[in-house]
Amino acid sequence: MFRRLPEALSGGRAVRLLVAGEPVEAREGDRVAAALLASGRGAGHPLRVGGAPRAPHCMMGVCFECLVSVDGMGSRQACLVEVREGMRVETQRGAREFGR
Repeated sequence: MFRRLPEALSGGRAVRLLVAGEPVEAREGDRVAAALLASGRGAGHPLRVGGAPRAPHCMMGVCFECLVSVDGMGSRQACLVEVREGMRVETQRGAREFGR
């Protein structure tokens, strides 16, 4: 299970984002993938064949396993997007979107 390091619990101001319509608390400076994992949720899109859920793998933007939709914009890598107050995050369904 993913959890925050004890020394990181006190850092950063608390911010709230909506994930699939539900509020999730994160810390200022967190990336979306880390916030989702810390809240006990996975992050990313399901496999195209079979629909098994995917989760972040590299946490540095190389693997594309953590694609989500942020504020209506698809194909965002959750490990690279910094959380901000009130952002809306949805699990991406289907293939990557281009041109949005």
